[in-house]
Amino acid sequence: MKVSIFDVAKKSGLSVVTVSRVINQAGTVREKNRQKVLQAMKELDYHPNAAARSLARGKTGIIGLAITTLNDSFLDAVVKEINDLLAAKGYFLALSISTDVFSSFDNSMFQEDRVDGVILLSPIQEDEYVMEMKKKKIPFVLLDNQHVHSSVSSVVVNNYKGGYEATKHLIDLGHTEIAHVSGPEPFLASSERCRGYVDAMQEAGLNSLWVDQGDFSIPSGYEAASRWIAAGKLPTAVFAADDFTALGVIDALKNAGYRIPADVSVVGFDDQIFAAEFRPRLTTVRQPADKMGKQGVDILLSRIDGSVKRNVTVQLEPELIIRESTQSIRV
Repeated sequence: MKVSIFDVAKKSGLSVVTVSRVINQAGTVREKNRQKVLQAMKELDYHPNAAARSLARGKTGIIGLAITTLNDSFLDAVVKEINDLLAAKGYFLALSISTDVFSSFDNSMFQEDRVDGVILLSPIQEDEYVMEMKKKKIPFVLLDNQHVHSSVSSVVVNNYKGGYEATKHLIDLGHTEIAHVSGPEPFLASSERCRGYVDAMQEAGLNSLWVDQGDFSIPSGYEAASRWIAAGKLPTAVFAADDFTALGVIDALKNAGYRIPADVSVVGFDDQIFAAEFRPRLTTVRQPADKMGKQGVDILLSRIDGSVKRNVTVQLEPELIIRESTQSIRV
């Protein structure tokens, strides 16, 4: 016979109202009584009906997360951190993986009676996401967003600093012919990393800038390096906009017989899992995935419970990780 809330009340020696308050995490129950209820639930192996509990609390206990891909260890790490933190708070995480914003919003997850809030991680077409979230009046936060939104809460990494420090590292090693393979133009991360590269070069008096357009992919790095090889003109160092691009650059150079870093030093960005696993180990700029996930969860839950209403933008600091793919230039 199925155990009911009445059985729990009888076992604990308390009223059904008190048991209900414990189940719905009301703050008006004495700790001693709460422990009695929890112990009775454990002994009876009682599990409250999730739908009824959500109805009583006026919440679903579910947080939606929209992401365009999981084929990225940095994004994977952010998602894992978010999932672990939400689980500790009693929430379930529901994923929507799509590059089509309108398809995502047709999904039942993006309805105010389906989720308590939404996290948008590295969104494409984020203006449309922002507009829809506001229209549906669902609490949300942007992580690693591509545009500046003063009316939206967000968590971003200081991509300018990362680009500057990556380039400055190469300059300090004595390199003057430094190429940058950028990310795609619409992305804030791309323009900020490139801006850091440009400022570091110009501050060092190196006004001969060398920028090739990429798209955060292995093929774009491979194609850029292949063009340099075909033209017979190579930089002595490369700052790639992300680790995938850096891997493509290294692959093209090694296939053509060049040595990394003896002939060309290479720096990436993100510190993907593979960055420390292939040879030479990649010098890169690490993004703090754990801090991004934690800040995002903290902001969203604060907006859900109403303790914070104003919009905030949190900027996290990246870290230059020096490994084997860079070395001093030989004169």
